[in-house]
Amino acid sequence: MTHTATPATRRLPRPKLTDGTGPVLAVLAILLVALAFAGPAYSEPSGYLALLKRAAPLMILAIGQYFVIVSGGFDLSVGSLVTAEVVIAARLLNGDEGATLWVIPLLLVIGAVVGLVNGLITTRLLVPSFIVTLGMLLVLDGAVFLWTGGAPRGSLTEAFRTVGREGFDVPLLGQVPWSVLLLAVLVVAAVMFMRSGRGRTLVAVGDNETAVRLGGGSVEGMRTLAFVLSGISAAVAAILLGGFAGVSAQVGEGLEFQVITAVVLGGVVLGGGRGSVVAAMAGALTLEALFSLLNLLGVSGGLESAVQGVIIIAAVAYAAVGRSRFRTRRTT
Repeated sequence: MTHTATPATRRLPRPKLTDGTGPVLAVLAILLVALAFAGPAYSEPSGYLALLKRAAPLMILAIGQYFVIVSGGFDLSVGSLVTAEVVIAARLLNGDEGATLWVIPLLLVIGAVVGLVNGLITTRLLVPSFIVTLGMLLVLDGAVFLWTGGAPRGSLTEAFRTVGREGFDVPLLGQVPWSVLLLAVLVVAAVMFMRSGRGRTLVAVGDNETAVRLGGGSVEGMRTLAFVLSGISAAVAAILLGGFAGVSAQVGEGLEFQVITAVVLGGVVLGGGRGSVVAAMAGALTLEALFSLLNLLGVSGGLESAVQGVIIIAAVAYAAVGRSRFRTRRTT
């Protein structure tokens, strides 16, 4: 799945890291201040590091989901893929520390393969990504249930769980979770990717795929790559969640909707072509901060789903209005 930069691709503007980040960062700042007043745990840096630790899996999922959405697609399979990865890891490891070294790479490969299947069916068979990934969600859910009977077997090793629940000491900050360090590395990698020729082409595919084709770019290849990266991000999130929460057949339940909510909260336009990866991750952190604040205030957990629904509906409406205005400008 190679992609050679063409003259047209090289002329594409680099996505600005600050695109769409202003509003979501403002909301995030307000929530972080509110947390400091609502909970004594947030009076110290350790409270915010714990927030980052909880948010890290969702932020990593947001990176992969951003790639898919900005290129014009959807990936609804990530929640079920996270669950499947954790269940598979527990079954294969079964407490064997020596197996950790080969199980983790295997999980990454499984994530990439699921993403590749989603991408190939979407781009080669021209099935809408919403339908493809919804079908994959059901396939993975069914496979997990058949394999486990609803009760996962096996256990994760201490080495496997280290990244998700352990940390290292830093002066003044206290213990910094390994998951936060991993998140920082992935943030840098995602930003560098989006500033490269491939990243610019990915955004262009979502904005105007005809122009990309005329410029010699591979629309199908880039969209398939986006799904592969989304699958890998789900595998990484599964490793963190397995370490943090342990083995459960519901560990990834609802994550597909949470991550889409997070990405659109970050200003990424549904339908593709606009938004930044930094804003998508900020949206994920904002959503986690909001849920933490609601929990501290004693608000019912059922409100979380309502909030996600309102954000998604508003994002779809905003995207529809934007497309309508764009068509109006083109016809006048």
